[in-house]
Amino acid sequence: MRSLEMMVGLNKIIYLVLVNIFIVFLGIGLVIPVLPTLMREMHLEGSTMGYLVAAFAFTQLLVSPFAGKWVDLFGRKKMIVIGMLLFGLSEILFGLGQDVVVLYVSRMLGGISAAFIMPAVTAFVADITSLKERPKAMGYVAAAISTGFIIGPGIGGFLAEFGTRLPFFFAGALGFLGSLFSLLLLKEPERPEIEQKEEDKKVAKSGLRKVLEPIYLIPMIIILVSSFGLAAFETVYSLFVDHKFAFTPKDIALIISVSGILGVVAQVLSFDRIVGKIGEIRLIQICMGVSGVFIFAMIKVSAYWSILLVTFVIFLMFDLIRPALTTYLSKIAGNEQGFVGGLNSTFTSVGNIIGPGIAGILFDVNVDYPYVLAMFILALSFVISLFWKERTN
Repeated sequence: MRSLEMMVGLNKIIYLVLVNIFIVFLGIGLVIPVLPTLMREMHLEGSTMGYLVAAFAFTQLLVSPFAGKWVDLFGRKKMIVIGMLLFGLSEILFGLGQDVVVLYVSRMLGGISAAFIMPAVTAFVADITSLKERPKAMGYVAAAISTGFIIGPGIGGFLAEFGTRLPFFFAGALGFLGSLFSLLLLKEPERPEIEQKEEDKKVAKSGLRKVLEPIYLIPMIIILVSSFGLAAFETVYSLFVDHKFAFTPKDIALIISVSGILGVVAQVLSFDRIVGKIGEIRLIQICMGVSGVFIFAMIKVSAYWSILLVTFVIFLMFDLIRPALTTYLSKIAGNEQGFVGGLNSTFTSVGNIIGPGIAGILFDVNVDYPYVLAMFILALSFVISLFWKERTN
């Protein structure tokens, strides 16, 4: 059993990592309320906004397999520092961009940064936690992400009053500070030695063979299909409420912030308990089923408070799915945390490429169509998840 002193030290390290991931998603959240305004100022179509998100995800897809290996080869800290620096550059470039080509370049840089940061952070947390501690730690990671989204839109909506581009510059500054913060304060974790079975060592020689194992194949398919649906929902959310309900940037910031606050409270207080009682797989199944139903409700509601309620439930389900998948994968990854984190990022990226592009095209046809698509995709994910079984040793 670890001593109290070791646990206190462990918590400090986790908090340092959480600050970094918080900064990234704070920066992402900052720009959400201004996207509809930017769309009108630059005379962009919904499909273009979807393609910008897809460009981010496509680049993340290309880089993730290499980044996952680099996380194991060069270390978690280096990848986090570089990723935060690239994130800052991408946001500054987006703020300066007056041509759509510059915006695409910016999103591609952002995709590289995400490919570096996410597997490095999850591997870092896995290295410094035991299997018993990990669900709570991954819940904290998800809470840090959600908190960034909570505070980000509020700050972004406020900054947008002084200029549409100001939130991007603010996000870029946060990225540079996060990179410096990581460089000075983070220490590379000691990786625990994990004994592998002989057959696991043989499979590890081939990434393709590992992916095709049932233990990886089913969760990776679920990550692919569900990320498609989630990306389709999230990409057009601000555009949807802007066009359908005439929400202002402040309205969008408020509704996302309130939903996020409630979601973080639920994550911090209950995620590890829920996982302990029903397991990651059952939690993911429930969340996908509930989110599909409430996305359908999103099409039907019209009152402000009903929109707030539906948004809260959907965001909460999404916020529970992500750490549940990450926790499950970290448990089965052995000493290849970076590699498996890269797989997670890769399959997520594929869904994030296809989902936003199709959602943007459908949005130009009818504002409801992206959510009809997301509803059916999440229903498909739920059906696939029924064939997913826990690992047996």
